[in-house]
Amino acid sequence: MNWNSHEFIWLDWVIIAVGILAVTWAVWRSIQKDKRLQKGADSENYLFGKGEPWYIIGAAIFAANIGSEHLVGLAGTGAKNGVGMAHWEMQGWMILILGWLFVPFYQLMNNKLGKIITMPDFLKNRYTPRTGSWLSIITLIAYVLTKVSVTAFTGGIFMESLLGLPFWYGAIGLIVLTGIFTIFGGMKGVMTLSAIQTPILIIGSFLVLFLGLAALGHGCIADGWTAMIDHAKSMGLGADGHAYGTNHMFHFETGDPMYDEYPGFWVFIGASIIGLWYWATDQHIVQRVLGQQKGESSDVVMKRARRGTIAAGYFKLLPVFMFLIPGMVAAALAARPESGFTLDNPDTAFGSMVKFVLPAGVKGIVTIGFISALVASLAAFFNSCATLFTEDFYKPMFKNRSEATYVLVGRMATIVVVILGIIWIPVMMSLGSLYSYLQGIQSLLAPAMVAVFLMGIFSKKITPKAGEAGLIAGFLIGMARLLTNIFTNTGKDVMTGWFWNSTHWFWHTNWLIFEIWLLVFIMMFMVVVSFFTKKPTAKQIEFITFNDDYKTLIKQSWNKWDVIASIGVIAFCTAFYLYFW
Repeated sequence: MNWNSHEFIWLDWVIIAVGILAVTWAVWRSIQKDKRLQKGADSENYLFGKGEPWYIIGAAIFAANIGSEHLVGLAGTGAKNGVGMAHWEMQGWMILILGWLFVPFYQLMNNKLGKIITMPDFLKNRYTPRTGSWLSIITLIAYVLTKVSVTAFTGGIFMESLLGLPFWYGAIGLIVLTGIFTIFGGMKGVMTLSAIQTPILIIGSFLVLFLGLAALGHGCIADGWTAMIDHAKSMGLGADGHAYGTNHMFHFETGDPMYDEYPGFWVFIGASIIGLWYWATDQHIVQRVLGQQKGESSDVVMKRARRGTIAAGYFKLLPVFMFLIPGMVAAALAARPESGFTLDNPDTAFGSMVKFVLPAGVKGIVTIGFISALVASLAAFFNSCATLFTEDFYKPMFKNRSEATYVLVGRMATIVVVILGIIWIPVMMSLGSLYSYLQGIQSLLAPAMVAVFLMGIFSKKITPKAGEAGLIAGFLIGMARLLTNIFTNTGKDVMTGWFWNSTHWFWHTNWLIFEIWLLVFIMMFMVVVSFFTKKPTAKQIEFITFNDDYKTLIKQSWNKWDVIASIGVIAFCTAFYLYFW
């Protein structure tokens, strides 16, 4: 047997088959145990799950974030652009904001409403019912544009590069498998699968990293790292023939070919805006920390949620090393013909590395972890879709229906979102590389949601109509920019005519700069509207006001070790930025 084969052999396929059965059995057993413990649970329990231990919350947040866009897109951007897009991954510090700042507000509303809230619930009570409904609509559209379509597309590419499956077989197969899993597993199944796949995913990815560096360094990992950095320094050739390098995160020189895409410090600010939306206000992530037993003390809930986010903050430090840097290693290996490694498409970097560097048998084990990660991530989207549509649209219109009806309606809404996501794939493919497309779409959606959440929580003077107007206006401006991106090749094409000349500032402005000014505009717009519209009621202000008893509960929910652990996350992020400055 050739243990060092660069392809899958029979042993890998046997391990994959046995592994899928073992994971299925473990998840099924966990679900059955959970059903026995919570007989009579309603649809809210199905959609949100119960309170999980902090380490499970951390693993679930990590698993919900890690999808095929990382396995394919992040490794691909590492192979093509080095650490230029690491800003979006080096955001463990941003998850701390969810645990320390936003969770107390969300838990306050849980108590006052007597139920686990959705993000639209927050906006409905702080602003107007229409504001919450608009957020649900925007979130579902975001799932079509950035979740389902991206996951299906990249899952197909990953399965093709790793297992040799035809693209559409892998993409559709992943969706069908996840759909079956979601129907029978629910939120408890997602949590259990997250706990199973997280260690496999981490260990397997670091095996790819270290073995890849060893292959690049002729057996020495340190030499491999040096060779990878040297290759990155030789990339990024400007028009003047100078190599500006892809081994640094900030690009300040106008001659640098990456300057136009990621100019100076704008990239850090733009990535932070997207990060604040994704980590602190997106239902997909927030849902992981809101689960709790009915009647559970708020300080216990906040303590568990905060520690879960701290754990997730440490996990979030890993993807750069798990996926992006292996992509850089793949590019360096491919530049050496004697290595025997080829890379025709950057998006196949990670799958190709798995086949090239891992020994027989280990390939199969690692593939199980990767498939579990894809299913867990997509299943989390499915659950969030069901949550939003059922709780925020169907239940208010059709009250007193059976719980089975509510669950069925949520599943049907998810199917519609999936179909729309698949239809969007051809358009997505025309808008540039995968990771650039993904962050570009998020940059158009994030400003409106960041503005209404920040202004709604931290300002008592922002009026209900101002929040509604800000969310709608921000979303419509973002979608207008998306349309111009489709027609202008994301601003790269030369457009002539009166319309294009007069709107050049709108469609040609760098996407990060556009995102930042859009956020500033929405916040100023909300302030202006507040001068001319009715003030928020005392009840609306009460939703964001901490009384003395609640402040005491918040203080009781943390200790010095939570602070020290949080500082550790920030220190690691800072060290990474300093090294790759």
